[in-house]
Amino acid sequence: MILNAWNIVGKDQEKIVIHTYHNTGSILESDEVKNLIVEVLDINKAEDIVSIQLSEERALADYMIIASGTSSRHVSGLAKNLQEKLHKKDIKDIKTEGLAKCDWVVVDVGDVIVHLFRPEVREFYNIEEMWSYQPQHINA
Repeated sequence: MILNAWNIVGKDQEKIVIHTYHNTGSILESDEVKNLIVEVLDINKAEDIVSIQLSEERALADYMIIASGTSSRHVSGLAKNLQEKLHKKDIKDIKTEGLAKCDWVVVDVGDVIVHLFRPEVREFYNIEEMWSYQPQHINA
């Protein structure tokens, strides 16, 4: 299941900065990379796929994608299939952490960061809430 992307930018910051991947031989915009990742995860039966568009203030990346696998083996397979598909699109500079246990695997694709979890680990860390935009109103 694919959930709608969350727009996590403030009202005054609706512009989106598009980064390209020039150093790979392939020129893909960050939204194209995000769409490719979501498609690969969906084809490989990832569950509860969420794409979060990050604001410029949180310039760690343009997008964060969070998904669950049904088991450690499934999470491992998702990460490996994702790396393979990205390599085929000439995106080579991919960093992966967490493959030893596969409870939580992070795939850093530059302007898109992917978090793959087993469901109970995802529920425990609840990073969707951590990265959601909650404006604070201050009364003077």
